[in-house]
This record gives sequence, structure tokens and C-alpha cells, in this order.
Amino acid sequence: QVPPVESGGGLVQPGGSLRLSCAASRILFSINGMGWYRQAPGKQRELVAAITSTSGTIYADSVKGRFTISGDNAKNTVYLQMNSLKPEDTAVYYCNTYGRSFVSWGQGTQVTVSS
Repeated sequence: QVPPVESGGGLVQPGGSLRLSCAASRILFSINGMGWYRQAPGKQRELVAAITSTSGTIYADSVKGRFTISGDNAKNTVYLQMNSLKPEDTAVYYCNTYGRSFVSWGQGTQVTVSS
């Protein structure tokens, strides 16, 4: 299996925005059943947002109203628009499946929120 490839991270000031992208193989990809996860230093990986198998969306309480997950089946890509970023959003962000067996994890993309 080819792991997903995440991109779009970087250093941003508090209150700023970033848009993350995740490119997955066509065999793997369906935007229904994909999620974004993050892992901060010293913490466990956690679910940030997901598109469910029935096209619903779910968000961690900590990002509700600030982050938006979306996808493009034609491009085999899922996105995470992150607005009003806070220092506590600093983490490595990964995408993977949601509600089905995980595939190999990619390298993720680092998001650092700092002034």
C-alpha cells in the first residue's frame, strides 16, 4: 500500500489559516471514510475531523467552528481548512481512513502556530 501524502503545513501566527491537502491512491481513495488526525509532542494521535461513510462530517470539539474537512474524488484528495489557529493546534497532521482499517501512515505535515 502506498501511504497518503500530506502537505500544506507550516509556521503560522495565532489567528492565521492553513489549508492541508492529502493525496491518496485511487485504490484507497473515497472521500467517504477519510479523516485527518494529529499528534502533538508527548501526546497520542487524535482524530481532528472526518468524512463518514454516509458523507457526514465529524469534528473534535477543540476544532469545531474553526476547521472544515472536504474532499475531491476526482483528484483523490481530501482537504482540511484550518482557520483561527491556536498554539494548541501545533502538531503533525496526518490523513488516513476513518471507519475502516487504517492504511500505512504517511509522514504527515507539521503545523506550528506561534507568534
